[in-house]
Amino acid sequence: MITKSIPEWFANRNILVTGSTGFMGKVLVAKLLLSCPDIGDIFLLIRKKKCFDSHARLQLLLQQEPFRILREQYPERLMKLIVIHSDITVEGMALSIADKERLMNVSVVFHMAANVRFDMSLKTAIRMNTISTANVVTLAKQLSLLEAFIYISTSFCQCGESVLEERAYQTKISPESVIHMVNTMTDDALEAMRFKLLGEQPNTYAYSKALNEDFVSRCGLPVGIIRPSIVIASYKEPVPGWVDNMNGPTGLMIGAGKGVIRSMLCNANYMSDMIPCDMAINATIALAWQVGTEKSTNPIFLNATANQKNPISWGDALELGKKHVFENPFSQPLWYPGGRMTSSKVLHWLAVIFFQIIPAYLLDSLLIVTGNKPFLVRVQIRVNAGLDLLQYYTMKQWIFRNDNLRDLQHRLCPSDKEIFFMDTKVIHWNEYILKYILGTRQYCLKDDPSTLPRARRVFTYLYFADCLLKLIFGIFLVWIMYTWTISAKPLVAMLIQPSK
Repeated sequence: MITKSIPEWFANRNILVTGSTGFMGKVLVAKLLLSCPDIGDIFLLIRKKKCFDSHARLQLLLQQEPFRILREQYPERLMKLIVIHSDITVEGMALSIADKERLMNVSVVFHMAANVRFDMSLKTAIRMNTISTANVVTLAKQLSLLEAFIYISTSFCQCGESVLEERAYQTKISPESVIHMVNTMTDDALEAMRFKLLGEQPNTYAYSKALNEDFVSRCGLPVGIIRPSIVIASYKEPVPGWVDNMNGPTGLMIGAGKGVIRSMLCNANYMSDMIPCDMAINATIALAWQVGTEKSTNPIFLNATANQKNPISWGDALELGKKHVFENPFSQPLWYPGGRMTSSKVLHWLAVIFFQIIPAYLLDSLLIVTGNKPFLVRVQIRVNAGLDLLQYYTMKQWIFRNDNLRDLQHRLCPSDKEIFFMDTKVIHWNEYILKYILGTRQYCLKDDPSTLPRARRVFTYLYFADCLLKLIFGIFLVWIMYTWTISAKPLVAMLIQPSK
């Protein structure tokens, strides 16, 4: 039997997506509509948020860049998007009887919804990520037409392992037991068990992902679990360099580019592992096709990573980023960028104290004296809290096996390989990081490309101001040393004078 291509396989199949308003969710939904034109309905589980109901959030979603081509060229395909009001963190997912009935014709589930904060309490992480996953699985078990349940995890779900295989990992305490603990124990009692439960996991987010994988891999559904590494701006789609959030490397790049971050605790020689969001999504869609066509009774694991194919070290990524940020600066920088990476905690914290915290207090004092509202100390507190959480990952290195990913690529027909590109070997990091920075300016910081000339002029002024400040500081240090030397001469003479 001839295997259908990915668009052919998705034809007339109805899809359910959680997390469609998130960074990767937007790319997934837009890609399905663009590249699988005959796809059935796509049901989006969206909860009310602040003053926006589910339908209003969909309209806001459709105005964003991933859906621009669809709006302009294929508006009829957007009619396939059906909003279902839902809250996946509660039992029954707050689904009405009518909405639940509509979902009974779903063939593929993409479960992407997750809270990605690293600093969640244990109870919050389990409720937002693990209990919600259990609720989605419960619904999926009622779908008689289900052919693929795809869970989007992370390649940093087993941080205690130096090598991550493409297989299931069982948690020491079962997800069911942890869920029971969350539902029956007080917050304080649960937090008291935090270190015992987390073990070698660095944060509650990673721990919840490990629990979710264990739960999903044993649920008895046709399962595919994909583990992207650090997901960054798009390689090609919707446009090169598109990104809409400040998570991970994007936030570091913005902080450093605006002169806020002057030091980072990082081993510059370690390989980073980053994958563009569109490549990660293409692998996710292809995994659904593989699960659906193979009809395997065992879950398929896929490490969507790049380090074995096209590695780049943190140090090289920093140098390329610095070069392109200096040529294409962000608007409204706080100071001229500078600083460096170091693997020494002592040197890092000395740099943070002298080049970030002390200047922030001095400038905030100046703002108060001049009648302005201080904000720099508050910014530094937030930045350093974020860096403390991220630097665990920049001071370690992992090997991610991705034999299953390579095997999947080889299975694709030529047209699928072109449409659902996922081979990270094609990334030219110098060109990619340039587009990443330009995309960050335009889509994340809302800096129109027309602001570049002015931003470059501001950078020139800041460069001379930075040089002048360093000169003044150097002269001050020389004066201090000279004054100390002069004042110390009588004492030295007295000490070395021979006693009579």
